Amino acid sequence: MPERRALTRRQSVGLVFVCTLLGAAGQILIKYGATALKGSSPLAMLMNLPLMAGYSLYGLMTVLFVFALRDEELSILYPIISLTYVWVMALSMYFFHESLNGFKVTGVLIIVLGVAVLGRSKK
Repeated sequence: MPERRALTRRQSVGLVFVCTLLGAAGQILIKYGATALKGSSPLAMLMNLPLMAGYSLYGLMTVLFVFALRDEELSILYPIISLTYVWVMALSMYFFHESLNGFKVTGVLIIVLGVAVLGRSKK
């Protein structure tokens, strides 16, 4: 069996960045599916295509995150996941016409600055 090639830091970070996009898309689909949900039975949830698609994206995100974690520090990668909040806010404004206010903007700026600071740390 051939030996597995380790991911570089850049590849691991890129994979986690993709995870943030998948997580945000999953959240939007879950929200859309939840608003269209008829009843609260497990069968109704299983038959709700957007809901199941959202959960599937979450599952894919988790699998990809595991691959990224094999070769990089959790303390570097996990804060990047918080960028999901940024994408969810933007997508919520677009798809659900949610409002934007100063607190949301400030929160997102703090998240982005925090990820940037952690990303500059030396190994």
